[in-house]
Amino acid sequence: MRARLHFLPALAALALLAGCGVPEARLRAGLERAGLSPPLAGCMAHRMAARLSIAQLRRIGDLPEARQSGSVAEFLHAVRALGDRQILSVSTSSAALCASGFAH
Repeated sequence: MRARLHFLPALAALALLAGCGVPEARLRAGLERAGLSPPLAGCMAHRMAARLSIAQLRRIGDLPEARQSGSVAEFLHAVRALGDRQILSVSTSSAALCASGFAH
């Protein structure tokens, strides 16, 4: 029994690490559905997931207008409607850096 308890912290750490990729993957899929190219969506999702809270990422995902975007400008226009300066700032900087190739 005692040997099994040594594995609990490792299992907890693995569970936390596994959960880290889920918001990024959902955001990437949502950005692609919004009309952004897969490479751009992947780059933006990576940066945004690292800089925004789960609640902020959910707000972006709940934005129906974002699903109808055909371009980065239209997506950012929809994000601006959320009224959250941090979401807008992170989204705008991520789009600019990823589109220019300065972010990986």
